[in-house]
Amino acid sequence: MRRIARSLNNSQYLRAETVGFIGLGNMGGPMALNLARKGGFEVIAFDVNKDSLKKYAKEGLAVCEDVTVLARKANKFVTMLPNSSHVSSVLEGENGLFQKSAKNSLFIDSSTISYHAAIKIYENAKKVNQRYIDAPVSGGVGAATAGTLTFMVGAENKELFQECKNLLQHMGKNIANCEKPGAGSIAKICNNMALGIEMIAVAEAISLGKKLGIDPKVLSSIMNTASGRCWSSEVYNPCPGVLENVPASKGYEGGFACELMLKDLGLAADAAKQASADVPLGNHAKDIYQKLVELGLNRKDFAIVYDVLLNNKLKQ
Repeated sequence: MRRIARSLNNSQYLRAETVGFIGLGNMGGPMALNLARKGGFEVIAFDVNKDSLKKYAKEGLAVCEDVTVLARKANKFVTMLPNSSHVSSVLEGENGLFQKSAKNSLFIDSSTISYHAAIKIYENAKKVNQRYIDAPVSGGVGAATAGTLTFMVGAENKELFQECKNLLQHMGKNIANCEKPGAGSIAKICNNMALGIEMIAVAEAISLGKKLGIDPKVLSSIMNTASGRCWSSEVYNPCPGVLENVPASKGYEGGFACELMLKDLGLAADAAKQASADVPLGNHAKDIYQKLVELGLNRKDFAIVYDVLLNNKLKQ
């Protein structure tokens, strides 16, 4: 393990509560930094990507190259991973953290996974006397960096929610109690289905306006003071040049990849099918993002749907 000094003397290190953080991607990296810098926790981070470890070691995080090291150092953990198979691999199984960590450890999973996967992991955690909480996030990379994320916490009681909040409040601004295991994942799936639909709608409107001759900045300004106002128009506008410091103005690099939006829309579609819920717009949004992935835009930010619509690429 590489330990990077952060002006902590030995007595401070011993007093600090240690948190293991797994997953230093676009979201997880900034989250781990905020937890260490704002929360007073001794954060030890792990990621399978060695370049990510090097990057955040330079930022001052303590990092390790073996996830089982975390089991010996921490009794609270945050996971921020791409999908349920990654979460299960890290937490469950013979060499997973559930088995290797002290009993009654707290595992807060901020990954976006299906409701059924979250419930299964929760039940498996209980069998081995561990505590697993689904607590996915919303807000994007900007909010992760600023520490203003929204957390949707599937805690089974108020005491457990408060224990989670004491940690999550250093990474987020809004910590919502969804009141039962798995409910955080339900909230996230529903929110992201709405987001996918909303982004397409905003992209369609601005694309149409541009083709009819109105400046996208002017149209966006009008929308943001009228009934068309939403997060995708005001905070994460998909048209290049309307807002600075959003992926659309940076070649659609960084941010929330199309392949991840497709994954989330797929989770929503699966959940809707199981619940016999009618989600026609959600299904259509999934089909559109499937097309974007097929066009080779899987790693581009999901706002690139604007460029695709503007240039009639969906017909290709």
